[in-house]
Amino acid sequence: MSSITRSKSHVSALTSAINPLANPRGAKKQCELCQNLAHLQCTKCRVTFYCDMEHQQADWVGIHEKICQLLIPIRTATPFHSLQADRDHHRTQILHRQEELIEISRAVAQKKLFEGKYQESLPAAQLSLRCAMDVYGPSAVQLVPAYLLLAEANVGLGSLAQAEGYLSQAEWTVMKTPECSQTVRHQLHRNLGRLYTATENLEGALLHFANDVYYASEEYGLDNIVTCGGYFLMANVFIKQEKMDIASSLYTEVASTWHSHLTKLLETHTPGSMMLEHSFDEAQQAEADQMLRAMLKVQESSPKQAAAQNTLVAHSLAMLWFLGGSPDKALEFGRKALQSSQLVPDHSLTERIQSLLQLAAERGPHLTIAS
Repeated sequence: MSSITRSKSHVSALTSAINPLANPRGAKKQCELCQNLAHLQCTKCRVTFYCDMEHQQADWVGIHEKICQLLIPIRTATPFHSLQADRDHHRTQILHRQEELIEISRAVAQKKLFEGKYQESLPAAQLSLRCAMDVYGPSAVQLVPAYLLLAEANVGLGSLAQAEGYLSQAEWTVMKTPECSQTVRHQLHRNLGRLYTATENLEGALLHFANDVYYASEEYGLDNIVTCGGYFLMANVFIKQEKMDIASSLYTEVASTWHSHLTKLLETHTPGSMMLEHSFDEAQQAEADQMLRAMLKVQESSPKQAAAQNTLVAHSLAMLWFLGGSPDKALEFGRKALQSSQLVPDHSLTERIQSLLQLAAERGPHLTIAS
């Protein structure tokens, strides 16, 4: 039985038809994804509703499985409290849970986007937007991250008109919020750059990515893994323009930044420890994996000319997966790094690569290997 079939079977077991008599007179339940009239409900939380099985399945895979129980206290009718202090305490608790829900759904959507699962990211991004509206109001700057997630998903799906709509809303919100953070500004320009790239407005894309790098460097510094994401996207545009020398230079900057960052993280771990903690969240790991693999794929088309850079990128991927608890992937990329290192005169990384391969081989039997 395939994973998709198993997932559908599991969701089917959590589905029941809505009993109209259980609702207040005149009340209509709306589908979680499309806001049309709902006919089904999740039997696990009983506070989430759907128009059909297809939308329940999409929501379960997209986000609901992770937040099903968290929704119960948020969406259950507020109990009556006679004392004002009790009412205030209850409101504060609900607010904290809503803020937690925003962060969880935002992180899930971002991870799926980095993995290229654009359709699957939509339920989490939509939930993040709705929750942010409930907490902050319909025009607050705190809604911008959710707009950007929805825009990125729609760019990935080729729905450019919808992406442009979300970005226009985000841009307008930022323009009327002078105190908006540098982080939000860099994220906005990064997504505008993605849209311009998709529409083949490459010069416009480069301008937005340059602004992305500027705002990110103001917040995090030039030699930071957040900032180098803008360099990576700029390099991809230069590849489209067949300016390979510029692209290669930017790729080198990205590879060096990640290699330095991962090397420092690896040095903090005790060699004799049996288990490694995750050094960054799943979304960051997915982003790093996506960027480094893409660079390695481009560079492997000319291995002799790019051997030094291949070594750096493959070694980075090996460290990334070792730190993430996947010694099998660390071994795979470590071997690639070692092979590339034989093609360059400078063997300064060879000893470190060999040490990592030895560590990964030792850790393999003791760790659960991630897929």
